[in-house]
Amino acid sequence: MAFDEERYVREVLEPAREAGGVPPADLAARYQLAESMTARDVVDAAKQVRQCWRRARGMLKYRRLIDRMESDHARFAPLFAAAAEGDLAPLRAALRDSHARAGRRLDDEARRLDDAAGPLRMLSPALLSTIAKSCGVSQEEALRLAAARSVEVREPDPLPRSAPYAGYGKAREALDALGLPHLGRFVFGDDCAGLEVLGEVTVPGAPPLADAVAAAEARWAARPRGPWTVSADTVLAALRGTSDPATLVRYDVVARLRERVREHPYDDTLLRHATGELDLAQGDARRLIFAVRGEGGGVPSGPAARLRELVDAGEIHAAVDFADALAPSELTGEAAELVTEVRARLTGAVRLRDRAMAAIDPDDAWIALRDALQRVPDLPGAADMLARLAPYPARAVRAETQGDGVAITWQPSPSRAGRVVYDVFRNGAQLSSTERTAARDDHPPVNVPVSYSVVARREEASAPASIAAPIVVRPEPGEVRLTAGDGVVWGRWTRPAEASRVVVSRDGLPVQVIDTGFRDAGVVNGTAYTYVIAAAYPGPEGEVFTPGVRHTVTPRGLPKPIAGFTLHPDPSSPGTLLAWYDEPPSGVVEFVALDTAPPWPAGATVPLADLRAASRAVPSIPTREGQAIRPGSQCVLLAVTIAGDLATVGGHLEHVNLATPTGLSAQRRGTTVYVGFDWPPDVPEVEVRWAGRDMLVSSAAYRAQGGVRLEAPESEPLLIEVAPTALVRGERLCGPPAWVRLAGKVPVRYDLSREGPAWRRTVVVEITSERPVRLRRLALVLKPGHVQPRSADDGVLLDQWTDVEVPGRLSVPAPRQEKPYWLRCFAEGALPAGPRGAVSAGDYGVEGFEGTMEDDVAGEGPGEVALIDPPVRRMKVG
Repeated sequence: MAFDEERYVREVLEPAREAGGVPPADLAARYQLAESMTARDVVDAAKQVRQCWRRARGMLKYRRLIDRMESDHARFAPLFAAAAEGDLAPLRAALRDSHARAGRRLDDEARRLDDAAGPLRMLSPALLSTIAKSCGVSQEEALRLAAARSVEVREPDPLPRSAPYAGYGKAREALDALGLPHLGRFVFGDDCAGLEVLGEVTVPGAPPLADAVAAAEARWAARPRGPWTVSADTVLAALRGTSDPATLVRYDVVARLRERVREHPYDDTLLRHATGELDLAQGDARRLIFAVRGEGGGVPSGPAARLRELVDAGEIHAAVDFADALAPSELTGEAAELVTEVRARLTGAVRLRDRAMAAIDPDDAWIALRDALQRVPDLPGAADMLARLAPYPARAVRAETQGDGVAITWQPSPSRAGRVVYDVFRNGAQLSSTERTAARDDHPPVNVPVSYSVVARREEASAPASIAAPIVVRPEPGEVRLTAGDGVVWGRWTRPAEASRVVVSRDGLPVQVIDTGFRDAGVVNGTAYTYVIAAAYPGPEGEVFTPGVRHTVTPRGLPKPIAGFTLHPDPSSPGTLLAWYDEPPSGVVEFVALDTAPPWPAGATVPLADLRAASRAVPSIPTREGQAIRPGSQCVLLAVTIAGDLATVGGHLEHVNLATPTGLSAQRRGTTVYVGFDWPPDVPEVEVRWAGRDMLVSSAAYRAQGGVRLEAPESEPLLIEVAPTALVRGERLCGPPAWVRLAGKVPVRYDLSREGPAWRRTVVVEITSERPVRLRRLALVLKPGHVQPRSADDGVLLDQWTDVEVPGRLSVPAPRQEKPYWLRCFAEGALPAGPRGAVSAGDYGVEGFEGTMEDDVAGEGPGEVALIDPPVRRMKVG
């Protein structure tokens, strides 16, 4: 086999060079040997390979590798010498040994990869390359082994080295005071499992970070003020003070993980800590531990490390003191950069503090101090000065009674800096805290003066209280209900516990009352009266009355009941019923639906509220003779007459929603009549009536048979009715029917014959039937050819007759037509036998129509003609 030098360089020399110049352990690959080679082939292959080595040695990158392979060849020379003499046994033994040695090399590489990856199952590309070179394995083979063992090869994620917020140390102390393990738990709450911080900071099932921070602010703002809320405000200030809260959450988690790594725990211990205590997702926990491990364990040392630690803790002033104590020779590199940074921060913060001390406006001073503390959180005296800067007070505080409570409103503080919270006080005792400009006291003291004040507060500094005018809360009577009857008005209420009594007046005149109600019989039906129900409270100078609850009512005579009513289907609106009744002299008639018979007897007058509670309204539209109602499903329809707050019970009917079938049609096929229609919704069965007979048809039977089949003589006219029906409490009820009329078919036979001499022959048409009848029109048609005519227009009209009496005889001159040809008769309509002109032309040929029973008329309608042809030999000529 020809030696492919380019392939040898690509598959043998290049991987060996990448593996640190370690030759392939497998001699078959090194010398390009195959199992099927003869001794001569082996010697030739080895010669060609060594020639390739010499040519490749001229390239600097392969020189070290070729030198080592030539050195190894001295050990294998006796094997190839024996092969040149025809003995391949020593070489084959060496090949087996080298193959096993190559396998052991891969196993060693796999073990070292597993040891280096550990429980994290991650390796950096540099470490993978180092292990591959030490084992003599190519980079490509090492990557394949890592993938086979689920080891991820990647660069460690870049982690933040410094806090993005100058006061991070104070924020962390506040988190510790709140008992929270990290900042993510503060933002997302207890449901923080699966926290992801590499990339966007998210928690599965939780809102975005910005919304979560806003929710945390609202949650802590709603709590009563105390040490916990002070710590929470510190954390919230840190979140608001950084441009990207995600960087602060990420740095907090990384800082805590670095501290744990300094303890040199095992990777599985770190994983439990990261996923359990730090709530990290499994993937982020592995990547973060891998990245922190890649930093060298996170154990800094020297002045730079101490300075970095102080800066991360927010102790900028302490960092400057530490830098002043260091020798100039120690302030090099990173330490010098940190010293420059902290001194610049301190200088700027001192300048801001001096500006705040000279400011007249407390808002300007507060903003300057806030900026100073953001640069240097431990700036001496700045925090105390900031705590003493109170906001401007709230303005225009008002307290007004609303029902049984008090609504307190005010205009906001003019302060434009910081977060202003309003503490609301009632008689000096704190009632609530809010950031809004309104509050409510749901349980104020009754019948005593109450004073409300609002104190604007920024952090822990409070402005002077803004006080509203004192008020006295006196609740009105509750649950006031007035009912107007026939010449009487009665009312009820609930008296407030602190009220001494309740007084009632009608149009300014006092009304006698008892403790919880009154009955006023001095009223006239049809007149509107205004009642005022007020509560009386004891006072130092006598009773004090509330403005009172005002109600206007009109007494009316008892409404008269509807003795009875009838229901008729509305043909123009399916599902609508026309309710006909005699209109009562007064009151308004309504129809309501009940599930069972009404609990009141007919003629009883009940409160309208009781009627509404026990029934449901039925949609209705007034008509000339009553109302058009849509009761819907099965129910008991009750007619009531309503006047004011009273309702008089009338008659009732049990309604079953039996919709009339639509689309009714019927066709005759001999003595069988096929009936079809659209099955009405929610109807179990229909009753079909015809010719004095009836039949029940279920929905399943109708669909299985594709309609209804009836038997009736063909010659008799037929009226077919289809009515919906159902069994209700053992009684069969039928709804309004749809109907269709079919005229009877009259069989009329005719015969064709030819009479007279050959030069004057005539065609004779003889017509017979079982009963006397008149044909509206009879036509004789001729059609040349072998195909008979199909209609009166399908040929040449020889002659036609109108109002033809049957039986009868008609004749027409024989046509002069070349044979063959056909003669055939066609008839239209049948008229009952009798005087001519007794039936109008508009009644002819009516097959059937659909309508209501009111459209029916007495007597038989016109029939249809069933014209029966004679034998073919009579109709075909030639």
